[in-house]
Amino acid sequence: MGRIDVFVAPRPNRALINMMTIVNRIVMLRGVPGFRDLLPFNRLAGLRGVANVRHIDFPAADQQKLQACCGEGQATFITPNHPEFFTDWMIDKEIVSRVSPLAASWATHGVVNGLGRLMQKFWLANNLIAQIPGNNEAAKAHSVDWALKGHGVLLHPEGGVGWHGDHVGPLLPGAVEMGLEALQRGRETNADFKAWVAPVVWKLAFTGNVERALARECAYVEKSLKIEGAAHGSLPERVYRIYSDLLSRDEQAFGLTAVQGASYAVRQQRALAELGQRLADGVAAEPGLDLAELLRRSRRWLREGEADTEEQKRVRKLAETIQRIQRVGSWAFADRTITQEEIAEHLKRIRNDYCKGTLRDTINRFIPQPVGPRCAHIRVPQPLGLHDYDGSVDEALVVLRTRMQAAVTRILTDLEAGGGFISYPNPFYHR
Repeated sequence: MGRIDVFVAPRPNRALINMMTIVNRIVMLRGVPGFRDLLPFNRLAGLRGVANVRHIDFPAADQQKLQACCGEGQATFITPNHPEFFTDWMIDKEIVSRVSPLAASWATHGVVNGLGRLMQKFWLANNLIAQIPGNNEAAKAHSVDWALKGHGVLLHPEGGVGWHGDHVGPLLPGAVEMGLEALQRGRETNADFKAWVAPVVWKLAFTGNVERALARECAYVEKSLKIEGAAHGSLPERVYRIYSDLLSRDEQAFGLTAVQGASYAVRQQRALAELGQRLADGVAAEPGLDLAELLRRSRRWLREGEADTEEQKRVRKLAETIQRIQRVGSWAFADRTITQEEIAEHLKRIRNDYCKGTLRDTINRFIPQPVGPRCAHIRVPQPLGLHDYDGSVDEALVVLRTRMQAAVTRILTDLEAGGGFISYPNPFYHR
């Protein structure tokens, strides 16, 4: 135990898990009634609720749908979307506490193994599975074994946090692959054994107008990053200006020719195309690869470590810059309007990617604080029964992503119809 890159099997402690479920609901999510809205107590995260999720909208029908997939005689891999860091595990824990209390959950090895031996024992007792980059075979084997016992296994198929709650990103194949392995092993002793990939989506919505608080956070980001001409224009325009200036810095750092008067979307694509070509040359990749595959090749190239130190630094910097620039995805340019929730996501993404060097910024990356109270709207799309499925893994990912995005869109439509969003003209909009 203790090494960050070594997998250690979880040792779930039911009493601790039950206790942490209560702590999670009060301290991490909802806060303490009577204190969470009362100055000065509402400035203390533990009394206000660290994630400030006051309400859980999880309809009984959706909960029952997910619960029906869990239990003896079936293996279940629960796959939530991944719109926000820290809050993700808090909401995920609330979900599994209602449907499969002893479910295991995947988490980054930096959390499970990287905070010392005492914290490692704590996380393993909470049934967290450490994801070891480049070496997940032990974690997958343990996940299949645990799922075969009738307990769920939760992992995020989008991978890392994207800070885009209205959009489901491309999915990774791990849950489907483990589900198929569990099905094969389960059928060896039980002809009626079932295996499920059960998607879950949740959308966080502010319970009131948080424009003033968003403006304060925006001002902090502008000051931290030394954005010239800060605090001018509307809130969305200020966020756009931050991203535009940050892209200009990347263009200058790599000697790219900026296109005067071009939109952010056009400049972003030109920058990604040029940097992608340089990265492909650096790792000797064949032409025509998309950026996702090119980044995978570069990570493998860096792990192999066959080039000299300076070349490795150059490739690593290229890859990190591409990843950072492309985190503003096509979803940001799609709609004419932008909500307060989306502005909050932009600011958290900027703070995570660019604001570094102070204790405040370090804490924010691990425990980002929302600017106001929120409601978590949780829905369960139709689970994918692998026992009744004969398509490929890639086709299964398309099915799952389609179902997840449709569920998110339904939440958005229902909230919009009820007047649940405060919106502004979207300066990122690009036809």
